[in-house]
Amino acid sequence: MNQLNLYHIFYTVAQCGNISAAAKKLYISQPAVSKSISRLEESFASPLLIRFSRGVTLTENGRLLYQQLETAFQAIRQGEEMIHKNDLLGAGSLSIGVSTTLCKYVLLPYLQDYIAGNPYVKVSLSCQSTYETITALENRTLELGLVGESERLESSHLTFLPIREIHDIFVCSPDYLHKLGGPSGDYTSQMLLEQGTFLLLNKNNVTRQYMEKHMLLQNITMEHQIEVTTMDLLIDFARIGLGIACVIGEFVQEELKEGSLVECSIREPLPPRRIGFAYPKSGRPSAAMNAFLTQATRNISRP
Repeated sequence: MNQLNLYHIFYTVAQCGNISAAAKKLYISQPAVSKSISRLEESFASPLLIRFSRGVTLTENGRLLYQQLETAFQAIRQGEEMIHKNDLLGAGSLSIGVSTTLCKYVLLPYLQDYIAGNPYVKVSLSCQSTYETITALENRTLELGLVGESERLESSHLTFLPIREIHDIFVCSPDYLHKLGGPSGDYTSQMLLEQGTFLLLNKNNVTRQYMEKHMLLQNITMEHQIEVTTMDLLIDFARIGLGIACVIGEFVQEELKEGSLVECSIREPLPPRRIGFAYPKSGRPSAAMNAFLTQATRNISRP
């Protein structure tokens, strides 16, 4: 029997003032109660109870121990009540890692619906690269991540729940494309590659690495490059005519529709890839995370 059980038995005896009554309350035999008290007294080398024919009373040391145990067990009861209250209210916490781009264009609608249905959950967001999110998930400093598929993800010990496909495309302003095409406005892929300036995310970005992998397979080299840190900047730079940006097509639909950006053909289109939620395979997900994943599964067809 561990020390905590001995304390609980002593505490119950002190409350009841009687070994027989404590045994009934604890659903154990009177000899077992007496033996536990004796073991506890031996560990302190000091008597804790004075036994009488009709009950027990506490010694000075027994009163000191009882007062401390009363505080401790009260704290435990309060903790249990708080957990029960959290379960009833759907409270808890959820930590999510996500890139700035995926947060803006993908996560926010999911998050808006989730918070509306779970107003007592404390949600914390870490805006960082996909690789940083995967590392944090593996180290258990994050519970959930919204990430793009990558070789790093495939080699990790994480479960991946895909939610949609995305397509990487090249875009620029109509004026920029017309300038590269000359007076006729016509252009070829080779002309774009030789004369165009390509606006790209930094080399540590999953989107950049995915694009470069497929460009390499086609033996394509981009001579003139400008690197930026976010996709929003890529879109803005392309819109004002600074070059040809590699962006996620689903995130520039409004610009393509209004005509501030046009899609450029660079030989073979890049194959689509998937984004989704990743989380550790082992361990028990929290109630807050289970609720989020349940909602994500329901909304998996969200455009």
